[in-house]
Amino acid sequence: MIDRIILVKFGDQTTRAQLQEIVERFQALKQHLSGVIEVNAGINFSDNNKGYQLVLRVRFEDNAALEAYGPNPHHQAVAALIREYGREDSIAANIEV
Repeated sequence: MIDRIILVKFGDQTTRAQLQEIVERFQALKQHLSGVIEVNAGINFSDNNKGYQLVLRVRFEDNAALEAYGPNPHHQAVAALIREYGREDSIAANIEV
């Protein structure tokens, strides 16, 4: 299995309601992706978050499912929403579990 973890930083103009909308839209991706075991998303409440407000995680069955995730049109729609709502930076990590 592979976990993909993404931290996203937004500008000051991004509202909590917009962050929550992204969380909900990201969680809904599971029904549109094959080879996905689990999808988690939430607003980061850590005091040591370095400005990264959103945490997104997807657990894939294998590398083929991870590769299919990027170009998936439903994933691309959520990625566009993240950019529209003011993404300033993101960090992604993939690990085998």
